[in-house]
Amino acid sequence: MDHTAAASGIDGAVFDATILDEAVLAVSNMHCGGCVRGIERALADTLGIASAKANLSTKRVRVQFDPHAIDIGGVVEALGAAGFKAARFDGTLGAADEDEPQLLRCLVAAGVAAAGIMGLMALGWAGVVSAADAGLVHWMMAAIALPAVGYAGRPFYRSAWGSLRARRVNMDVPISLAVLLATGMSLWQTTVGAGEVYFDAAASLLFFLLIGRFLDARVRGKAREAAGDLLAFAATEATLVEPQTGAHQRVAVSEVGVGDRLFVASGDKIPADGVIEIGATEIDTSLITGESVPQKAGLGDTVYAGCINLGQAIELRALAMADDSLLADIAALMENADQGRDKFVRLADRAAKIYAPLVHGLGALTFVGWMLAGAGFEQALITAIAVLIITCPCALGLAVPAVQVVAAGRLFRKGVLVKTGAALERFAEIDRVVFDKTGTLTLGTPSLVEGASLDPAVLRRAASLALVSRHPLSRALVAAGTAQLGPIAAAGEAEEIPGSGVLADGSRLGSAEWCGIDEDRQTAASIGDTSVVWFAEPGAMPVAFRFRDALRADAATVIRDLRGAGTAVTMLSGDRAAPVAAAAKALGIADAHASLSPKDKIEHLERLAAAGEKVLMVGDGLNDAPALAAAHASLSPSSAADISQNAADMVFQGLGLGAVPEVLQVAKAARRRVLENFAMAGIYNAVTIPLAMAGYVTPMLAAVAMSTSSILVTVNALRLRSSPKPWSGAGE
Repeated sequence: MDHTAAASGIDGAVFDATILDEAVLAVSNMHCGGCVRGIERALADTLGIASAKANLSTKRVRVQFDPHAIDIGGVVEALGAAGFKAARFDGTLGAADEDEPQLLRCLVAAGVAAAGIMGLMALGWAGVVSAADAGLVHWMMAAIALPAVGYAGRPFYRSAWGSLRARRVNMDVPISLAVLLATGMSLWQTTVGAGEVYFDAAASLLFFLLIGRFLDARVRGKAREAAGDLLAFAATEATLVEPQTGAHQRVAVSEVGVGDRLFVASGDKIPADGVIEIGATEIDTSLITGESVPQKAGLGDTVYAGCINLGQAIELRALAMADDSLLADIAALMENADQGRDKFVRLADRAAKIYAPLVHGLGALTFVGWMLAGAGFEQALITAIAVLIITCPCALGLAVPAVQVVAAGRLFRKGVLVKTGAALERFAEIDRVVFDKTGTLTLGTPSLVEGASLDPAVLRRAASLALVSRHPLSRALVAAGTAQLGPIAAAGEAEEIPGSGVLADGSRLGSAEWCGIDEDRQTAASIGDTSVVWFAEPGAMPVAFRFRDALRADAATVIRDLRGAGTAVTMLSGDRAAPVAAAAKALGIADAHASLSPKDKIEHLERLAAAGEKVLMVGDGLNDAPALAAAHASLSPSSAADISQNAADMVFQGLGLGAVPEVLQVAKAARRRVLENFAMAGIYNAVTIPLAMAGYVTPMLAAVAMSTSSILVTVNALRLRSSPKPWSGAGE
């Protein structure tokens, strides 16, 4: 890792950057934006730590520290003292997230208990239960409520206890206090035979709070382990060439050092970044450039780990170890970009920051006020409990997740998978859309140009040779021939020469050099944005088959409508300049950039962000994954590489780009519903809190009012299912 001579720490201290160590920690109980702030604040106050970046979506913290002042154990202890469970991340892929299933079990327990208790209460309201039997019914309620409250409240109790142990207060502290006080008071009332109990309030409170927490976990739990998944594309083994004997030895990629000679057979993944010293071939570089057409590589050319050797065997000299490869750099870019994106603070988080101290203050003020007014301890406590219950943030907790789930359902019906609900807020702010070219604005698969004008007999003979090849252009030729002529039989005794083409009975299909095409004829057949495969038969004129990646059918319409709505459009591509220019001209995109690396794309996005623009990145290639993570919001087609789908906030299906304006419309409508929900929650609190503090609301009525506010918020969110009018094409 490269370091500058000095670096400023998060507390303003100056560190010698040449000696800084770096570690990634997994934090199992990182649940919200408040946890992120708490973690970074705790590490900022720890001596010897230069920087700390917490990532909510992966539940990891990347820490730079001075090993002379603190070791990794000290970092873990500092987080433990702040109430967070941390351990060094071991690189295991696909670690399971237990939040969602645990919350679901707690939600079911609270819901069943609330329903059972309400059923028993309904018997009393209906006059089925006599006053003499009321005590027995209260004990039955207690038998239902006590285990349910103990089990279902665990997510809140653990969080509250960890917060208190770290001498800080989060919003789970007053929630836990309200539930436990209501339950304890009800148990006391049952024991002494009093007339009212509030088990229903405790169970209902947990039920509605858990709905909000579960929905929030559900919509953001899809964005795990993107950077780790990317590294799964790397080779695990390499063929090492002994410098003295030339013997081949299979070793783990981790054992490859800089300067080692490596043998890469046809079809193998390149195990490390290196420079070719023997051989020439074609490389599938879609991992780096996003371009599906293989690139030629020969003596002195640099090739990168994770790319696939499609041609003949080569030998290369390793330029970097696995941890320093371009593939590893892309993974690091993704994780760092995602950390920056996770600092987006939602409206609910900002409201929650002042919630806990406000509720505690109101509850304490109510209790003290009633005691000073001459009320008994029991009456003062019951009134304070009602205040705690009525101010519990059910409506606030549902305000965002309910809208997110409804919006996600609507978009799902339109073929869009929403992977992180918080992204809807960012989509609503978009003022520029940045498109990748290959696989995004285009279909990502080469197709034969002017195939209908070719001699059918020549097309059939050429396709019969192409059948034995796995080259992307050969597959495209077979697809075109089959579509026009029906099933095609493979040529007899055809042989594929890696890196050159296919040979059968003197006929050749492949590169211009392989087929003996002179330079003048190559120039005449070449069109800037096409790729050419030649077919040469004895005694016949060579035939050029030209291929082009076709634009998506509605791409021009979508871009025109985006611009008409005031949204700027840019194209960033790793492809060559000629295809990029041709696509930009056809689509009317004035701002287009070619031959960009993953790092170049991120730098371009950072320049746009620095200029105050909110950018939506739409891309599909492995090379687009860091840019998708770095953008303000991101969208990827379902045909994209898995890592790009993981990095994107949403994934759309189908061959059209109509999902782009549809998502932007729904996101803006979702933001309006969220703001309306916050307004309703604010009005609810403004009306009910004074009534509760004045003693006009019992804990049971408080639970009913709290539930009603949650229902209103949910009903308002459901309005999103029918508005705005779905996007369906130009002019709408």
